[in-house]
Amino acid sequence: MILSVVDRSGERAALAMRLSILLPRLNERDRRAALATEAQAWGRGGITEVHRATGASRSTICRGIRELNEENPAGPNRVRTAGGGRKPAKVADPGLIEALESLIEPGTRGDPESPIRWTLKSTRNLARELTAAGHPISHSAVANLLRSLNYSLQGTRKMLEGTQHPDRDAQFHYINALVARYLDAGDPVISIDTKKKELVGQYAQAGVEWHRSGEPTAVSTYDFPDPKMGKAIPYGVYDLADNSAWVSVGIDHDTSVFAVATIEAWWKQLGQAKYPNARRLLVTADGGGSNGSRPWLWKYELARFAEATGLEITVLHYPPGTSKWNKIEHRLFSRVTLNWRGRPLTTYQTVVNLIANTTTVTGLTVRCELDTNIYPTKIKVTDEQKASIPITRHDFHGDWNYTIGRENK
Repeated sequence: MILSVVDRSGERAALAMRLSILLPRLNERDRRAALATEAQAWGRGGITEVHRATGASRSTICRGIRELNEENPAGPNRVRTAGGGRKPAKVADPGLIEALESLIEPGTRGDPESPIRWTLKSTRNLARELTAAGHPISHSAVANLLRSLNYSLQGTRKMLEGTQHPDRDAQFHYINALVARYLDAGDPVISIDTKKKELVGQYAQAGVEWHRSGEPTAVSTYDFPDPKMGKAIPYGVYDLADNSAWVSVGIDHDTSVFAVATIEAWWKQLGQAKYPNARRLLVTADGGGSNGSRPWLWKYELARFAEATGLEITVLHYPPGTSKWNKIEHRLFSRVTLNWRGRPLTTYQTVVNLIANTTTVTGLTVRCELDTNIYPTKIKVTDEQKASIPITRHDFHGDWNYTIGRENK
């Protein structure tokens, strides 16, 4: 009788060793099967022996025995039976979804005093706020939950144009009709505007350019303007019919005098030779800035230019908030920006060269020169000077559409 007890002790030790090696390598269902197999092989008292050797609960061992006796207990690829395991967070916590969405969209639904309204809506910050509100959850679970709710990481997009003028579309039709009429007649049509001012010097530029690996161009850490270098002010004139452009790079101020001086430079250098018989010129421009619809200095300078050239100048302004539709923006300036991507504008001559060498597959050509003239600001046009301007305002929106020339006085 004593020998029998010793023999069973050795079997118990062997059982414990086998299972300690095997169980960590098995999934949940297979562990139950291994425990059940050993219990059945032991015979009477097998469940108790396996429980003592491994610490597995008796209910788990009994469940494994039942599964062994079933033909297909959980399906061919299932570890747990249907409905088993931990419940999804949104099921276990019914208020979780509403709490999460209130943090994501605090402008319409959330607490305006919530700190998350004014912080980055990262998954970690959201998880911290949800946990503090009584919905304990990890940041990875928040990410999974957001994806299941059709959320994604997104930046901002420029789409809002401000309050639309009621005559916005009508002005576009008016511009298109008049431009088509001028082009059909062979008269020059130009689109004008000022490009964004650029710091001159060793400053970073958006975009990338090919260099030998590990040898990027060194630029200044900070974008503080250098008073000795200043800013470059590119003002462009784009010829719609010829797909060519003139750009003057100013070094002083973007004023109405500078704007008209650039148009005059285009006419003398390019326009006059291309349109020797022209008696009129159509200009499309934004509604604001140095060539806006309001400045009297702009109109006064155009009158001077018209008198010097004998041209009748018609100006059509785009409605407020629609400057991106100006042809020069996407046919010239966007190409200029692409051409100097990733390259610091170290000198004014660099700016001029990069602009002048801008081309497109459609045949765009650009002439560019540095304008070193000084253009003072705050020049006032007197009432007498205003009265001298030979301006005729059109019947449709005379504030946006007008013609300047001696024939109109």
